[in-house]
Amino acid sequence: MDYSAQLAEKQAHLKQQLQNLDCSVLQWLPPFPSPQTGFRNKAKMVVSGAVERPILGIINERNQAVDLTDCPLYPVHFGAIFNVLKDFIGRAGLVPYNIAKQKGELKYILLSESRDSSELMLRFVLRSEQKLPLITRELAGLLQKLPHLKVVTANIQPQHAAILEGEKEIFLTEQQVLAEQFNHIPLFIRPQGFFQTNPAVAERLYATAQNWVQDLPILRLWDLFCGVGGFGLHCAIALREKNPNVALTGIEISPSAIYSASLSAQKCGLKNVNFQSLDAANFALGQESDKPDLVIVNPPRRGIGKALAQFLNEMRPHFLLYSSCNAITMANDLQALSHYQMQKIQLFDMFPHTNHYEVLALLKRIK
Repeated sequence: MDYSAQLAEKQAHLKQQLQNLDCSVLQWLPPFPSPQTGFRNKAKMVVSGAVERPILGIINERNQAVDLTDCPLYPVHFGAIFNVLKDFIGRAGLVPYNIAKQKGELKYILLSESRDSSELMLRFVLRSEQKLPLITRELAGLLQKLPHLKVVTANIQPQHAAILEGEKEIFLTEQQVLAEQFNHIPLFIRPQGFFQTNPAVAERLYATAQNWVQDLPILRLWDLFCGVGGFGLHCAIALREKNPNVALTGIEISPSAIYSASLSAQKCGLKNVNFQSLDAANFALGQESDKPDLVIVNPPRRGIGKALAQFLNEMRPHFLLYSSCNAITMANDLQALSHYQMQKIQLFDMFPHTNHYEVLALLKRIK
């Protein structure tokens, strides 16, 4: 489909979801487009085939291995990196996991890149720790061939299930994070911490949130489902220009993401910041005091749910900033947020060539 037609179809889908809501004062901003190729900073590759000739890609619905090393979603230079990794798999004797036979060790290769520094993070998802000595033995040669490779880990996922990663992460390099930068704000990519996969669009998404709130009367803000802190940090830094005492609380269930968010706050010199590894909804529902002026929510695809929406109705912060990757559940949540009215909305094409997209909406409390 022609790219302009893709954007038009997504915008129409978004408007359809909101047709039963009060949009009388809503300002629609034009969709923000994505680069059409090479926009992903992360590759999740199923490893199949034989140890001498590994295949990196997917297993399709006919149980066939499909090589995706030349997929145009990835930067062109990823292709050469994948070739080096195929050679490494053979040298280290990492037998690809055979789903039908439930044998083999190497399940996935997860490759991430920092756009700012071009540094790479590589994670081997293994069935067990059995092959760790072989990876360690060959690692120096791999690092020599890929000088930008700075973070290497082994993730242990022993289950015979379509689960991308396990709980145990073993760092094989001294460096544990990739430094990234959006809008001159340092962010950090770390294993098991969510990070947006389309940096060009994510950077604009965060900058837009920053722009929308910078002139609002906000002293305290919550960033729920905060991930590595992108939204909260951008907004707090913008608000700090007018009020140096602005306070940010960020909540995210992933300890790895909270580690990255806290590191970013430290690098930014932000003082009144508290990032905690908790369930965002449970945290909010447990708060009785210290009401924020702004609550940022960036939930998973299921949305924030009725309980949290009702709590926000009752707590009544002046403003809500809602970022969504699922307009259908977002519309349900907005329906439940009956004490709020949408002020601005914009579609961000985080996932070109799919039906998916990101949305950012600013809501104001109805007096």
